[in-house]
Amino acid sequence: MVAGGSGGEDARCGMSGGWSRRRFGGLLGAVVGGGVVGCAGEGQEAVAERLTEPSRAPQPRVSGSPSPVPAGPRPLYVGTYTSQAGGGDGIRLASYDPATGKITTTGTVTGVPDPSFLAVHPDGRTLYAVNEREQGSVTAVRIADGQVLGSRGTGGRHPCHLSVHPSGRWLLSADYGSGSIAVHPIGSGGELGERTQSITHDSPAPGPGQDGPHAHQIITTPDGRYVLAVDLGTDTVYTYRLDGTAGTLTEVSRARSRSGAGPRHLVFHPGGGYAYLANELDDTVTVCAYDAESGRLTIGEPLSTGSKQHPSYPAQLAVTPDGAYAYLANRVDNTLARYGVEADGARLRLLGTVAVGGDFPRHVSLSPDGRLLFASNQRSGTVTVFGVDPATGALTPTGEPYASPMAVCALPL
Repeated sequence: MVAGGSGGEDARCGMSGGWSRRRFGGLLGAVVGGGVVGCAGEGQEAVAERLTEPSRAPQPRVSGSPSPVPAGPRPLYVGTYTSQAGGGDGIRLASYDPATGKITTTGTVTGVPDPSFLAVHPDGRTLYAVNEREQGSVTAVRIADGQVLGSRGTGGRHPCHLSVHPSGRWLLSADYGSGSIAVHPIGSGGELGERTQSITHDSPAPGPGQDGPHAHQIITTPDGRYVLAVDLGTDTVYTYRLDGTAGTLTEVSRARSRSGAGPRHLVFHPGGGYAYLANELDDTVTVCAYDAESGRLTIGEPLSTGSKQHPSYPAQLAVTPDGAYAYLANRVDNTLARYGVEADGARLRLLGTVAVGGDFPRHVSLSPDGRLLFASNQRSGTVTVFGVDPATGALTPTGEPYASPMAVCALPL
């Protein structure tokens, strides 16, 4: 149903049991403000040394003139939690002005519980949402009229991420609570079928302070040949091969991060040969080399997030379409880190941070043309919008933050 409108993770410092991703988002401010020491720790001295090195802005690798600004308003979808006090009523429907960044509410899709992460089918006709609850499920919504096409169980607990395979035939999802991943077939009308597979990451053993695996992301590599699953609990990125007929995954390799790093979110450079990994628990970012033949990922050395507060639980990365700059959301620090991308994607250089203008930035995303950056601030219930300077990557706020209850994901099209 569409209603019209006008416009947390486990506590991973030796604690165990009973902590959800949602409670983490709401309570972390009290924990940090009360002076409790976090569990980031490992390797911070080496990272600090990197910050003392002089920074220089990279030469942007942009050829030709910038792409024209799209005409007219563009759609924007905002995910939230519906079962928490102060949460939303469902998936917020909005539009944004691609020139000014101004967001206007157009409605709400109700009847979708806890839609904390969103993705769109390649044909642009169907929106998918995780239902981040104890009995996890995923939901399909027809974009044309906001009709909910139904939900399917993931077989796991608290799904927090999903993506659509480039073929448009399969929906991939990651269950944080159970450390499992699932595959669902997608019908011709965008509807979901019963899952064809569910895999739990039962090895290697959980990292320091972890009570088990915590699958946090699942994506397809840019070449479409492999599927990568990032697991925060096992400090591992798993590579799978997807059977395009049966909808089943076969593991082909694993990449282990530093013990206790807590890998959370990975994004590829447009060139396809490198990816950047945000490590939630040790406050670092790493450059990863990707081998397209084997699907193997090689994780590099830790880099600073630029955060002045530790732990800051870095959340999500975004890379500009031209591959010249990357951005990272630092939740406790309430900042966005800006990196210059060098050596055709093989190196990141921290250029500085900017205040996000909200509280607890859970998610960042770029408009398709790369001119605007959207930051979803969970605790302040806002989406802040920044203009992106194509020559320097600098971020400039475009106006007042857009109010949306417990905003945890903003998806611009």
